[in-house]
Amino acid sequence: MNVIFTAIFITSALILCVADPNAFIPALLDGARDAATTCLTLFCIYAVWTGLSRVADDAGINGAIAKKMYPFCRKFFKTNSAEGGRYAAMNLTCNVLGLGGAATPFGIKAMKAFDGEGNTFGRNLLFILNAASVQIIPSTIIALRASYGSASPADVFAPAILTTLICTGTAVGLNFLYDKLCRSLSRRSS
Repeated sequence: MNVIFTAIFITSALILCVADPNAFIPALLDGARDAATTCLTLFCIYAVWTGLSRVADDAGINGAIAKKMYPFCRKFFKTNSAEGGRYAAMNLTCNVLGLGGAATPFGIKAMKAFDGEGNTFGRNLLFILNAASVQIIPSTIIALRASYGSASPADVFAPAILTTLICTGTAVGLNFLYDKLCRSLSRRSS
């Protein structure tokens, strides 16, 4: 991937140097400034949401939600691990609220717990749910749009819900189909 990005950068730089040599350095510096600004904005967004998640965790809110979601997670992820079910519930809760950065540590811990019990189905399903971006409130996108001066940063709300429903439904359905197919093939080979 680094080779591809390097090739794109070099090609773009050469084209810009030939087409408008005086614009090369200002474009390079403007791009670096914009990248640094976006990184700082994302850092602030993640700091706020991770902090709120930590406060909710210390107050016992996350634990209460995870406890309520554990029976569902146990069946959904086909796990017997209390730790894996709790961390998966925490990961899903953070993702549903659009707190992707705060969800990552919980997802890693859940996958380690699933690996510990040999639960590849649960690990794959959690990975799929994270990749499909299951969320109800796209808070990071709304905050980024607001930081760039969008007149109505929450306009992405309805498209995000629709996209989440389609992507998640398709991904979960395909994972269950894959698991069923694998079980069927293993029974036939036995």
